[in-house]
Amino acid sequence: MRIIAELPHPQCKISIFSMNQKFIVKFEQGPYEQSYKISELDLTGGGVNEVFQIIDEEFIETVIERFKTMRTDFIVAYQKQQ
Repeated sequence: MRIIAELPHPQCKISIFSMNQKFIVKFEQGPYEQSYKISELDLTGGGVNEVFQIIDEEFIETVIERFKTMRTDFIVAYQKQQ
């Protein structure tokens, strides 16, 4: 797996990897991460530039909201064990 791009964003780290004819888009925020796999065969030939179009600001906002849900879920689960 090799990293082919990083997108700057103030609320999370966004990395794009290439592996086995797939692009893997990884979002990281603190101890949490989300990843999305996109087959190169599902794209129309635009390569990584097409991936950039898919992960627009609207999509990134939903990812950030999911991070908030992940954090809340973890806190609740952790507090049950205390």
